[in-house]
Amino acid sequence: MSSVRVLLVEDDKAAANMLAKGLRENGYTVDLARNGVEAVNKAHVSDYDIMLLDLMLPLKSGMEACAELRRSGFDAPVLMLTARDTLEDRIAGLDQGADDYVTKPFEYSELLARIRALLRRGPTQRHQGMLKAFDLELDLQLKKASRNGKPFETTQKEFAILEILCRNAGQPVSRKDITEHAWDENYDWLSNLLEVYVQRLRKKLDLCGGAKLIHTVRGTGYLLGPDPYD
Repeated sequence: MSSVRVLLVEDDKAAANMLAKGLRENGYTVDLARNGVEAVNKAHVSDYDIMLLDLMLPLKSGMEACAELRRSGFDAPVLMLTARDTLEDRIAGLDQGADDYVTKPFEYSELLARIRALLRRGPTQRHQGMLKAFDLELDLQLKKASRNGKPFETTQKEFAILEILCRNAGQPVSRKDITEHAWDENYDWLSNLLEVYVQRLRKKLDLCGGAKLIHTVRGTGYLLGPDPYD
């Protein structure tokens, strides 16, 4: 269960925090998005097993976000959460690519059952392959990493950082996107935890040989690939 990653899209902060807490207590890894634009961006950056998508969202509605993601190839199950319960609303949501529809207020046990059902139906190939970038290779199923064919040990957080950097190889990834992928919305921005983990990863990668692979991008975050300042 711990490997199941959920993108929860809900603009009501109290409701989002309550749902996220319950999902984490049931073993799910949860990322939060507060509006439709943020939901689309996060779905493009990270790999999710399921999305819980509120219908009424600022900037971009749940309907619009779902339709845009489906057009771009997002294939994870989408469970819509909404207070609008007319037949027309349900049909509209399903027509835009949603897989199921739960009307607020709902019983939490029902929500968990719907999630389990969608996960049984949803695609699994995304988590059964290898992720490669330059001379780095990640086994997404076994959570194993190697460079130049040499395996090296990583913690859960280190692997998560490497995963998001690999998925955006050659492109800067913001500190915010990295911390939300590897931690959650409670990351302490006054700490230097991310820098500590990145420094540990650099040492492990260096031991495998090859050029420096993780670079700091001033004012942004980090980049996996050639030095952007060369």
